[in-house]
Amino acid sequence: MAATQRIAAGVAVAAVCASSLAGCASGSEAPRRGAPGAPQKGPQLPGNIVRLIGDGSTAYTGAQPHLARPERLKAGEKPPQFVVFSWDGAGEDSQKLFSHFREVAKANNATMTYFLSGVYLLPQGKRDLYRPPQHAPGSSEIGFNDAQGIADTVEQARLAWLEGNEIGTHFNGHFCGLDGGVGTWSVDEWKSEIAQAKQFVKSWRTNTGMKNTASLPFDYDKELIGGRTPCLEGQKNFVRAASQLGFRYDSSGVNNQVWPKRRDGLWDLSMQLVPFPGHTYEQLPMDYNFMVNQSGTQTQGDPAKSGYWGNQMRDGLLKGFYRAYEGNRAPLVIGNHFESWNGGTYMRAVEDVVKEVCNKPDVRCVSFRQLADWLDAQNPRTLADLRTLKVGEAPAQGWASFLSSRPAPAPKGVPGAPKP
Repeated sequence: MAATQRIAAGVAVAAVCASSLAGCASGSEAPRRGAPGAPQKGPQLPGNIVRLIGDGSTAYTGAQPHLARPERLKAGEKPPQFVVFSWDGAGEDSQKLFSHFREVAKANNATMTYFLSGVYLLPQGKRDLYRPPQHAPGSSEIGFNDAQGIADTVEQARLAWLEGNEIGTHFNGHFCGLDGGVGTWSVDEWKSEIAQAKQFVKSWRTNTGMKNTASLPFDYDKELIGGRTPCLEGQKNFVRAASQLGFRYDSSGVNNQVWPKRRDGLWDLSMQLVPFPGHTYEQLPMDYNFMVNQSGTQTQGDPAKSGYWGNQMRDGLLKGFYRAYEGNRAPLVIGNHFESWNGGTYMRAVEDVVKEVCNKPDVRCVSFRQLADWLDAQNPRTLADLRTLKVGEAPAQGWASFLSSRPAPAPKGVPGAPKP
């Protein structure tokens, strides 16, 4: 395998799947740079608008708080450095990592994307409601949840959204490999999987009997605009299905650190290869991939090496960040899991990176939704110019010269558009 392609992948926790890419498992009141807008004292519903949807599992509560309107770059203006921290299969369990990283984000001017697995809101006793493509009803490689796990996950997803974070999807059963894995699914099978992922989020009250638990404060049919496929497999047909269903982005591929473009109508916001300290090849900025290249399939390797392994991941992510920050300013996409692999060293590494980068000038630690909104607001010619910059390449004559051409009129409604 070529050096730049040594990217491991995993199924759930223990096994390596057929893919060679990636896997998943189970103060101040000043405005925030990462999620613009003055934070409130604890999450609150926007106004008094509450309209239950369906059985009340979700509700319309108005516009999401802490989201600023995206600004179009002015001529000669240096683009901000976007960083997206995303979490595959996001759920709250006894490790309390969902709630922990919500607090880390709030303390460091950041918002994040949480890719919720639909089966995390489906109780074990109702597992047969899930009809996975090419598998028996009730099958799942990551299991289902219990009442406490569902209640805790709903609470964290609700609070996260009210703080300006995004709730995306990691779909349901996490099937990888050639035996019915997502890479073999048709467009229609992907549509079925997406519909079920939505349905489990929209009906957790009925499926659990928790009638008095607070609703998720969003319409999931409108909130859900993107996701990441299990093991990064099945992207081609998923994108076709997602584009027909009104999704706006996908994060299921592997890119270099360059500016994104659309693919079948969706923004391709894939993770990018970053330096791997101590090695000549690069790899994905994801905890699982660092683990596989350090301790193999052992999720708890040599404890004496855990500190070194975490530092290696932290330093690799920071090298990727500074390469972009001081170079082409391409958005950096980082993916992780709420897992304590190798003693939790990767969680420490991610937290260290959040604290170092999200408070820097011109840096915006945002969700995929916010990044997609910003990209939509830009002059297409500007984005085309940005895509000419190679990995780590800053404009030779400076940003003022590089983006100095007179921009086309901004679309109606975008800040900076000429008045009628």
